[in-house]
Amino acid sequence: MPKAVHVLAFGIFAMVTSEFAVAGLMPLMAEGLDATIPETGYLITVFAGAMALGGPFLAAAVLRLPYKTALMVLFAVFLVGNLLAAVADGYAGMVLARVVTGVAAAAFFGVSLSLAAEIAPPETRGKAIGAVMNGLMLGTLLGLPLSTFVGNQFGWRAAFWAVSALAALAAVAAGFGVPDVPRAARAGGAPTLRQELRVFRDPRLWLVFATSTLLIGATFAAFSYFSPILTGLTGFTEGAVPWLLAGYGAATVLGNAVVARLVDRHALALQFVGLGLNALFLTAFALLAESVAAAVICLVGIGLVGVTLNPCMVTRVQRTANARPLVNTVHSSFITLGIVIGSWLGGLGVDAHGLRAPLVLGAVMALLGILTLLPELSRTRARPSGDRTPAGRDTVPAGVAPSVGQGPRRGARTGGQRPGAMS
Repeated sequence: MPKAVHVLAFGIFAMVTSEFAVAGLMPLMAEGLDATIPETGYLITVFAGAMALGGPFLAAAVLRLPYKTALMVLFAVFLVGNLLAAVADGYAGMVLARVVTGVAAAAFFGVSLSLAAEIAPPETRGKAIGAVMNGLMLGTLLGLPLSTFVGNQFGWRAAFWAVSALAALAAVAAGFGVPDVPRAARAGGAPTLRQELRVFRDPRLWLVFATSTLLIGATFAAFSYFSPILTGLTGFTEGAVPWLLAGYGAATVLGNAVVARLVDRHALALQFVGLGLNALFLTAFALLAESVAAAVICLVGIGLVGVTLNPCMVTRVQRTANARPLVNTVHSSFITLGIVIGSWLGGLGVDAHGLRAPLVLGAVMALLGILTLLPELSRTRARPSGDRTPAGRDTVPAGVAPSVGQGPRRGARTGGQRPGAMS
């Protein structure tokens, strides 16, 4: 695995830590910004909305820059936004900071995933994507508690100063550890915006986007309300919740590692099984929430098969369209949309039907996600066995050249032809 892949994961870890910081420091920030708790909570929504709506535009703006240059530009934009957060003297200033950092984070995700696909050997491309996405999992496991600790000890502004230092360190690491890969090095030369937009005409791509939205929405419908569910239904104390969430975070890291090792050959099957298991765990949690043992098992199970399917989602998008930054950033927007929809519907469910409702809604969204897989599953079953080529063997996603230092591979598709969806 190229060392640059882990450098990119470090950058994502820094940005995710900034995203989650508000959740852990909400009372302190509300007091410091002279805002209410709900208003401070909206800062999380602002970040997510900026990722979903603004990220693709920034990705398009750096479209023709070499990867390393694009990363440095995005680090700079993110640092500006994070420093604005650290010195914000009012709510409006913090909203502006969250918009800037959210847009930069979304574009950084897109460019990082594209670069990982470019520099990794073809047979381990999915594993490389999983390694990059491990920055997201570690942000949940380590970034949130670390930023909360720093904020509680030294003030909430110190948490954003610390994240700024972390991002600066990640930028330096990228400057030394990421290879210079010009966009023009790809087959067909550097893409134009019109070429990038053309892939969005494929209805199969939108179905893959829908799967990602429902998968993440199912998980976050429940995750957003784990704390009140665990205290209000299961009977855990508030002091036990951080440890339970740490266990959930550890499960996401483990699950992501397993998925990353299998995704190159079994992306579609992993998503199908993962969505089914997620629906099962969510349903069992809703039915058995009063049982301590069942609640812990279901919590860990959701961690193992929920957001850990990110490598599958990214791999399927890249096989259906291409591995370039704009497609990856738009995909990140749909993932973020899933977070917004899931948490919003979960809140409505709590208001209308109580604390079990988010778990039931999550299970329903997971089952709907399975339905979006059926067309591709039917095509895969109908395809002759000799055509079922594992990713990274002799097929390359459209618009992705062989990795650096490699020549064309035997059987590689040429001429910009898009490969069919594969399991």
